[in-house]
Amino acid sequence: MRIDILTLFPGMCETVLNESIIGRARQAGKIELNCHHIRDYSVRKGGYIDDTIFGHGKGMLIQAEPVFRAVAAISAMAGSKPRVIHMSPKGKVLTQRKVEELAKEDRLLLICGHYEGIDQRALDEVADEEISAGDYVLTGGELPALMLADAVARLKEGVLSDPSCWQEESHAEGGLLEAPHYTKPSEWRGKKVPEVLLGGDHEAIERWRREQALLVTLKNRPELLEKADLRPRDRLF
Repeated sequence: MRIDILTLFPGMCETVLNESIIGRARQAGKIELNCHHIRDYSVRKGGYIDDTIFGHGKGMLIQAEPVFRAVAAISAMAGSKPRVIHMSPKGKVLTQRKVEELAKEDRLLLICGHYEGIDQRALDEVADEEISAGDYVLTGGELPALMLADAVARLKEGVLSDPSCWQEESHAEGGLLEAPHYTKPSEWRGKKVPEVLLGGDHEAIERWRREQALLVTLKNRPELLEKADLRPRDRLF
């Protein structure tokens, strides 16, 4: 899979993508991640890509032409037009289901706005959809793009050590949040690990984890239970 990020801050993105699990997977060739500077596609002297907003709007706006030229160039590099996503607080909020859908794509291009955003004409021309990291506003689209790239990349074969690493966790296991986990020592500052986890009864452990997942979801995100894949026993619980 290939993911391209179009941004005014490629160095910021490279720093994140070169670290930890994604960085190792990238180095090993399990996934291709590329960062591109919007200014490289400027048509103005000095590499300027922004201008004032019509209608007396405050701030500066990224012009349409550099974005259009960048998407065309990146599509040519990739061999075909990727699925183009504009990271924007106006978009639909990213979910694990959406991540799983995007992970089936061969190519993604994530566009990061900055300042007051991007000329709408460019977005109408090149973007397939808009995705938001949540109901809040950031100074740019870089952090949401990195979140999306990380979430998608970790689902690709070879990035994580085993598929169960992402199949049995929050938002993936039937739509519930994940049960709590513990490690050694079995007692820490007077707090003990739940006895069921120490007994070796795998069925009992599975039941406990399911019950805890339901409790955590009910406490933190009760609205998720409306769409969760609940079992008959869950409803009794």
